[in-house]
Amino acid sequence: MATAAGYGHNSWDLSVQVDQREGDEGMKFKLRVKGDLHIGGLMLKLVEKIRAPQDWSDHAIWWEKKNCWLLKTHWTLDKYGVQADADLRYTPQHKPLCIQLPNMKTIRLPVSFSCVVFKAVAEICKALNIRSSEELSLLKPPDDPRKKKKKDKGTESAFDDIINMDMAGGALSLYSKTMTPTYDPDSGSPASSTSLWFGENTLMTCQPNLPAEELAKLYKPLTLEDKAAINAGWLDSSRSLMEQEIQENDRLLLRFKYHCFFDLDPKYDAVRITQLYEQARWAILLEEIDCTEEEMLMFASLQYHICKLTLSTEPLTSSSEPEIDEVEAALSNLEFTLEGRNADKILEDITDIPKLEDTLKLFRPKRLTLKPYKEYWFVFRDTTISYFKNKESANKEPIEQLHLRGCEVIPDVNVTEKKFGLKLLLPTADGMNEVYIRCDNETQYAKWKAACMLASKGKTMAYSSYRTEVKNIQSFLQMKSLAPPPGQAAPDVESMEMNAECFVSPRYAKKYKTKQLTTRILEALHNISQLSLMEAKMRFIQAWQSLPEFGIKYYIVRFRGSKKDELLGISYNKLIRIDMSTGLPVTTWRFSNIKQWNVNWEIKQVTIEFDQSISIAFSCQSCDCKVVHEYIGGYIFLSTRSKDQNETLREELFHKLTGGPD
Repeated sequence: MATAAGYGHNSWDLSVQVDQREGDEGMKFKLRVKGDLHIGGLMLKLVEKIRAPQDWSDHAIWWEKKNCWLLKTHWTLDKYGVQADADLRYTPQHKPLCIQLPNMKTIRLPVSFSCVVFKAVAEICKALNIRSSEELSLLKPPDDPRKKKKKDKGTESAFDDIINMDMAGGALSLYSKTMTPTYDPDSGSPASSTSLWFGENTLMTCQPNLPAEELAKLYKPLTLEDKAAINAGWLDSSRSLMEQEIQENDRLLLRFKYHCFFDLDPKYDAVRITQLYEQARWAILLEEIDCTEEEMLMFASLQYHICKLTLSTEPLTSSSEPEIDEVEAALSNLEFTLEGRNADKILEDITDIPKLEDTLKLFRPKRLTLKPYKEYWFVFRDTTISYFKNKESANKEPIEQLHLRGCEVIPDVNVTEKKFGLKLLLPTADGMNEVYIRCDNETQYAKWKAACMLASKGKTMAYSSYRTEVKNIQSFLQMKSLAPPPGQAAPDVESMEMNAECFVSPRYAKKYKTKQLTTRILEALHNISQLSLMEAKMRFIQAWQSLPEFGIKYYIVRFRGSKKDELLGISYNKLIRIDMSTGLPVTTWRFSNIKQWNVNWEIKQVTIEFDQSISIAFSCQSCDCKVVHEYIGGYIFLSTRSKDQNETLREELFHKLTGGPD
């Protein structure tokens, strides 16, 4: 037996557990070490003692008790604070992880458990060919007590399929655990699994809609409090998977976390657009976001059209569309950016800002009036709306001026009923003022809505995108129209090749008989039947983005000075204080008005200072305040992106804006 003198008085025995490849048993070793031994030297000693012919380059030291990786190989044991009672693990940094994609398919692939989640997601997105990985993150799946009951009964979900993927190859392997079935278009029943595509095609191809009875099992009405509980599950982007107690083969959801989609280009983003469409589709079908009946039927017709094109032998993809010359496209983009103009929008006098003038109806819900809507003469100039008693009074002082910079523009539209309204939420020091404006027709509505949206961002109608925005709104209204064109025969319900209930949420499926629902979907189809597959997906995403609740994530907070819990909504451009009992917004603050914000990590309180000496502070009740802090910082980080960055991701800036305590 060796004596202490033989090793030196400052040496001790250190236990290290060595994890082998998946399926192999681990080994435990004791090494005699000194405090001045660096981590690299410790790993070298360990490999020499193991004497196993294996590539150990991916292994690193994990300290379970301290919940941290010892990745700085030049640091000594003393510097890390490792002593004789430390139980260390020499384990692979890349471990298999089951990741459910936005299309509900689950893949298993090796992911780094040692780098921060921000980098791990970038690795995953690179393997999946998804650009702008900063928009996505990993979410813990919500606990569902119904799953235990299902397992007891021996039933399996249609989403239990796991497709194995090799990160190094970047392509899906040709086998899966259980093979999710595709569905026969006529009966809606499972068809042969041999038609399943693998590799990038799996990611680019839209998944078949589930039969109505399967969809009904997944449907669960969510309150705002339920949504807050789900949103608490986002992983911390500044820490590793291992540090957040994620184990190998755990299941996580890959989702678009930040609803701010940069530079979507069908030429390069086929996978990204398809996965975005799938996330939007499931949000609509499971009613994770509210929409009107008219909008639900519009989304249903788009889904049906996309399904038909996907199942056709030669679907109309972007590859079948005419190629745009890259030089021509670059010059076109240059025209849009130079001095805020484009080729067909050269102003005769740059000082002559366009204006709108028209008779519109106005209603203020807080004012007691016998007639809710009243006609006025409206003048829209710069970023301000002025309204007068009539056209003849336009040279006098206006009744009121509405300053739209920083306001919220919410559509209040029902095309079928010829209702074209706008709800304006105007920011004030003590809350939001509501104003409702009603237009007479689609053309008028498109012009005024486009002008209001630009004004809310501080831009005028002289801005190059005004005309494009007007056309987009008109196109969107046409798509929402459910009435067939004059002279067109009523749709043949027998011509619909799929079960109509697959394309709407279970709540709407119960509301209509199959024949009624089929008729309404086919009536809406005439407006979009000429769209290619990629165009239809993009239209679906744009329609999703136009919903009032789009992108809002809810958290339960308690504001400083308040004795009750409230909801905080976080969107891509604003924070919303929401009354928990009514679900109605109380106040809105825009990110563009934030001067600074900080977190008191000791008392877990977020403080935000805005322009005009407005300051708010709140503590988070439904999650760690780091989750909310990261959302705010993340959106501010995304607002700094530009096309001239050559797609380089400024990770350091992201962590500076979103990081937690050191």
